[in-house]
Amino acid sequence: MTRPVRVAIVGAGPAGIYAADALLKSDAAADPGVSIDLFERMPAPFGLIRYGVAPDHPRIKGIVQALHQVLDKPQLRLFGNVDYPNDLDLDELRTFYDAVIFSTGADADRALDIPGHDLDGSYGAADFVSWYDGHPDVPRTWPLEAEKVAVLGVGNVALDVARILAKTADELLPTEIPANVYEGLKANKALEVHVFGRRGPAQAKFSPMELRELDHSPNIEVIVNPEDIDYDEGSIETRRGNKQANMVASTLENWAIRDVGDRPHKLFLHFFESPVEITGEDGRVTGLRTERTELDGTGNVRGTGTFHDWDVQSVYRAVGYYSRELPKLPFDVASGTVPHAAGRVLEGDEPMESVYVTGWIKRGPVGLIGHTKGDANETVACLLEDHAAGRLPAPARPEPEAVTAFLEERGIRYTTREGWYRLDAHERALGAEQDRERVKVVEREAMLDASEAGH
Repeated sequence: MTRPVRVAIVGAGPAGIYAADALLKSDAAADPGVSIDLFERMPAPFGLIRYGVAPDHPRIKGIVQALHQVLDKPQLRLFGNVDYPNDLDLDELRTFYDAVIFSTGADADRALDIPGHDLDGSYGAADFVSWYDGHPDVPRTWPLEAEKVAVLGVGNVALDVARILAKTADELLPTEIPANVYEGLKANKALEVHVFGRRGPAQAKFSPMELRELDHSPNIEVIVNPEDIDYDEGSIETRRGNKQANMVASTLENWAIRDVGDRPHKLFLHFFESPVEITGEDGRVTGLRTERTELDGTGNVRGTGTFHDWDVQSVYRAVGYYSRELPKLPFDVASGTVPHAAGRVLEGDEPMESVYVTGWIKRGPVGLIGHTKGDANETVACLLEDHAAGRLPAPARPEPEAVTAFLEERGIRYTTREGWYRLDAHERALGAEQDRERVKVVEREAMLDASEAGH
């Protein structure tokens, strides 16, 4: 009897689960069958949805319902709290599986190499997001002493950071934020938040709904300078050809011409300001210097030689996520991705045997969660093509119980699908006590305890 194709997927965020879904929907799932193990370094699945989506965006978290439908399939097992490569490396994975798909995403900050980026009070947005999303591996407190704050970047992460800094703790209390985050935000002194983009309104990467949500808070006055509403031929072409860009620009135009209201927290959206230096004294941030830019006709900008110093006491760099290098895999430092051909990992010009990538580690941290499906389909098609052609060497120990025996011999305290449902129920019970949907558990040990049978 032919055994099922054994596949390990490293990373149980949307990318990894979409890859599992593509395998389960393939012809191979019917004959000879597929057997999939998802490995996740966190005790809980869902990656960036759990630890990257702002807590006041529950609609995005609705994607979890669709992911659960895949996670519940009998051909799939979840091993949480298992770290690659410390608990299980590539050679060991190849012992148990015909193929390995890496879907580890991107959770670090892309560097912004300007003077002062390393001053105290200069933060990577990804670190702040991890804090307010209750990630177990970051500090429990966050310094929120600054009354005036700068956020660098014009993507949705910059908006999330600015919105969380500008909202009150009580506004965010109905969400799933844990107690330490609520207490931290209660002490937040920010009264002004300034978001900076070096190009114009037509080039902003916000999604229209995220942008409009800024104005829904009773505590946030969104302010746009009329002088920042400017378009060249390239910008007009962008607006004509991109419905979302046009909607964003229209929203910004409307905000620029209205009277400034009296909501207590001011959130300024600045365009045509390119950060050139984070200034400081005694090792601490005391300001931000920007150079005024202008459109060059193509939608790009050039510097004007006019500089402005902004009085801010902290700076958040939201200029993009960056993937961590995976030991035993090649890595392109410039793009922060694993070199590949349609998902087949490349060592030089040659595909690595039985190793694949999908999601942000494959294409870089761009696009929305849904774009990951196309990635997964392409990668899985290549994997199954290689299997059908006999290009995947048979593993020495393909039986499913060999993996659990290995983890138990190593003393690794792993979580399972059933364990995740126990943790999920526990978090919902904590929320119900406070008339909230959920309160997220932060400590890794507490997550592991809640995941165990009999909790």
